[in-house]
Amino acid sequence: MRLVVLSDNIPKEPCQGEWGLCIYIEYRGHKLLLDTGSSGLFAQNAEVLGLDLSQVEFGVLSHAHYDHADGLADFFALNDRAPFYLRSECRENCWCDKGEGPEYIGIHQGWLTRFRDRLIYSSGKVQLLPGVYLLPHSSPGLAEVGRKAGMFVSECCGLVPDEFAHEQSLVLESAEGLIILNSCCHAGADVIIREAAEAFPGRTLKAIIGGLHLYRSAEEEVRELARAIKRTGISSVVTGHCTGEAGLAILKDELGDALQALHAGLELTYSD
Repeated sequence: MRLVVLSDNIPKEPCQGEWGLCIYIEYRGHKLLLDTGSSGLFAQNAEVLGLDLSQVEFGVLSHAHYDHADGLADFFALNDRAPFYLRSECRENCWCDKGEGPEYIGIHQGWLTRFRDRLIYSSGKVQLLPGVYLLPHSSPGLAEVGRKAGMFVSECCGLVPDEFAHEQSLVLESAEGLIILNSCCHAGADVIIREAAEAFPGRTLKAIIGGLHLYRSAEEEVRELARAIKRTGISSVVTGHCTGEAGLAILKDELGDALQALHAGLELTYSD
């Protein structure tokens, strides 16, 4: 299994960086894509790295935010066949409020209609390939998490706290254990790890990969999360994007060698 980060906040030659995330995956002879970052930069980095995105068989959108979905048009222009899997709850309706009023952070408006022939909406736990699964949230009370984070979705009654029903994990089986990819972990990395453990009882937990949405979190919140992650028993945390530099430093202090930082161009390998 090979994973290559095509978009992340931290650049590393020969790749450029942006606020966003995209990961290319080779798995048992198949080629997949997780997210598309916030622009076409992922495609530029793929070309520099010699990766042919026209050969990708399908993509997965982790959740309905622009910094993961705004490269979709570029991907569909490069690849004329691969569908993208979204949660059935995905809409163009995500907002955030950091104290200065609501700001739209959702999928580019009009794209769910424009690209409807390339989109597949999934519900529940879904097997895409042998060893490849989509996993929705199953934990209650996530609307309170959204409220505290200042994240909302627009409904007929106005803005309501986001319960992240549009968010999903991509779970890959490996000889080393489960590899969990969740691009922002808005519900909390420990919650997401527990959800995977419950969905795959008795399986070893190898790694969680993606942002942890800690760039605005206080130090003690980050330390508490690190301790909660330790209690899950997972072996490895590979994170960047919305984790933030300060969050990464605190996590490193708590998790030590179990933590690895993401950057554009990073390659990870696991035994199939």
